[in-house]
Amino acid sequence: MLSDDEIDRYARHLVLKEIGGQGQMKLKAAKVALVGMGGIGSPAALYLAAAGIGTLGLIDDDTVSLNNLQRQVLYSTGEIGASKAGTAQARLAQINPHCDCRVHAVRLDEANAAAVLRGYDIVLDGCDNFPTRLLVNQVCHDLNKPLVSAAIGRWSGQLAVFKGRPCYRCLVPDLPPDAETCERVGVVGALAGVLGTLAALETVKLITGAGENLAGRLMIFDGLTLQSRIVGLAADPQCRVCSR
Repeated sequence: MLSDDEIDRYARHLVLKEIGGQGQMKLKAAKVALVGMGGIGSPAALYLAAAGIGTLGLIDDDTVSLNNLQRQVLYSTGEIGASKAGTAQARLAQINPHCDCRVHAVRLDEANAAAVLRGYDIVLDGCDNFPTRLLVNQVCHDLNKPLVSAAIGRWSGQLAVFKGRPCYRCLVPDLPPDAETCERVGVVGALAGVLGTLAALETVKLITGAGENLAGRLMIFDGLTLQSRIVGLAADPQCRVCSR
């Protein structure tokens, strides 16, 4: 049941017909893993905690650095050098003490990824490297976990939801030879807020069943024109993950 504090806290959710009391209870029972507590993970975590997600898994082995602060809004100047996951846990507890934030200060690899992600219902991936993205996709497919995937670079961003087929590997079959990371090509800070918030919104929709989610589709957002488009994704018959 929702406590009196939670009823007041989530009042604007409770009056939404698409969420209401039953939807809020689903949010409270949900366990969401956040892969990467950087530009996308920061705003996503803020809104998921505020929304009343019962358990958030904060997965990041990195520390806060000065060049993070242009886009990673969870952290402050005084926290440079501190653990991102640990700092995020303390900050999110201030936002919503009803949210159980679990720290995983590790880099996901083939040895630990399944063990870390197995305990969560949904995985939100906002990490900044393709090897980890491909690994997370493999584990989510093997464990039958919905994957919300968001990425940014320069002035544009992408958001997709993967459930079964097609999977992320259908979209990115192999490691791009010249991957454009934010470190290499730059990124406007506010774009991280846009895609991180949209990823949180898709996660809330998946949990509550509200609206139409992006499963099997890809949203492409252009920050310079403020235009977006949604394209369908086809399953790769030769995909080494989901065609087996």
